[in-house]
Amino acid sequence: MKYILVTGGVISGIGKGIIASSVGTILKSCGLHVTAIKIDPYINIDAGTFSPYEHVVPHITDAIQEWVMKQAKISVDDDGMEPQVCVIELGGTVGDIESMPFIEAFRQFQFKVKKENFCNIHVSLIPQPSATGEQKTKPTQNSVRELRGLGLTPDLIMCRCTTPLETAVKEKISMFCHVEPTQVICVHDVPSVYRVPLLLEDQGVVSYLCQRLNLPVEMKPRKLLTKWKEMADRSDRLLESVSIALVGKYTKLSDSYTSVIKALEHSALAINHKLEVKYIDSADLETATLQEEPVKYHEAWQKLCSAHGVLVPGGFGVRGTEGKMQAINWARKQNKPFLDANSTEFNPESKHPVVIDMPEHNPGQMGGTMRLGKRRTIFKSSSSVLRKLYGNVEYVEERHRHRFEVNPELKHHFEEKGLQFVGQDVEGERMEVIELEDHYYFVGVQYHPEFTSRPINPSPPYFGLLLAAAGKLQSYLTKGCRLSPR
Repeated sequence: MKYILVTGGVISGIGKGIIASSVGTILKSCGLHVTAIKIDPYINIDAGTFSPYEHVVPHITDAIQEWVMKQAKISVDDDGMEPQVCVIELGGTVGDIESMPFIEAFRQFQFKVKKENFCNIHVSLIPQPSATGEQKTKPTQNSVRELRGLGLTPDLIMCRCTTPLETAVKEKISMFCHVEPTQVICVHDVPSVYRVPLLLEDQGVVSYLCQRLNLPVEMKPRKLLTKWKEMADRSDRLLESVSIALVGKYTKLSDSYTSVIKALEHSALAINHKLEVKYIDSADLETATLQEEPVKYHEAWQKLCSAHGVLVPGGFGVRGTEGKMQAINWARKQNKPFLDANSTEFNPESKHPVVIDMPEHNPGQMGGTMRLGKRRTIFKSSSSVLRKLYGNVEYVEERHRHRFEVNPELKHHFEEKGLQFVGQDVEGERMEVIELEDHYYFVGVQYHPEFTSRPINPSPPYFGLLLAAAGKLQSYLTKGCRLSPR
């Protein structure tokens, strides 16, 4: 197993994720089996349950190393082969107190797996103050010095800058950071993130990694990279746009919905449209806001009504109150027996709970109690729009992370009113996919399809949303789920 650690310095949000993804993409285009690990620098039984506004200080190193080695061996390809390369993105910035145990863990790890199986890519900032227009190397020098002081030596220094790196600047970084000029990689601003893998390829990153890690790669034209270049070229020529209203709980921090936004971008690119996301705080749509801040209330509803499509992250019956309200509010509009329809999370004594705890969930324990990982969903209807978008398959396997679900005892009441549960789990006990009859595209899923969306292979539920928002869904379905060459 070969390990490539991607660290970052100077500022957070420098682009480590894009660099890690790009390195993985160009290595995968060489025919290698590549996996990836994203580390948020927290030790917790279930860091995914944190509020995006919270942070926690962690500890421990041996557990980190054991976990990395275990996760790296899990197959991520359809052929079931064990990965040959693992690209690890270490979140945060070198010097942060919360990332210290992870830096120390990887300092030890490099000796455990041996030098020929471990390399470090350090992503740093080259600021260019407008007053002088000069590219400054001092922040990068300091960042690399701190990283070295903690026991890690960067093999490649990837410099984030607004304009291409000047030769003199590159040589200066090389001299004061103790690397060859060829190990200083320029990652300047480009029109689209899809151009970054091509940028790295042009600067010989694959050649360096193959030599440094002794990777079994033949240097020949790669089909995947050709497709990637075509996609990048297409992303620069988009003329039409499509808008999606994203109604959520954490919209003030767009990073909270990064996977969702990326899935929307992948689907928008597939139909040759620019994506416009309208962020709407779900609280702003409530009647309480109308009384307290009427301007904010009307602005939120105006945004919602003007969008081509609406997305509520979380779907139905899953964690995050805005997702649960999709099922709850629908039930509230029905006849008398459902007037006090509620969620057991909001009102444990509700007589008609639409959303309930999973039977195996212990309500007194919040961490580590979710239904997590890849699960199979069986389609129960041959006319399901989502089934057609998936390629008319009998079942799909998607990733889950939830502890609440739609109450299956109320299934027949929903279906009498046109809300069809077209997908269920293998046992037929959990409602996985809903579709509303006689609606252009009203779909809810229990799982998180955004986790498996890829730029060249967008997620079907998101792809359907974008097709519908752009007015192309019926045409797509009529043509046998094929896009026109244009």
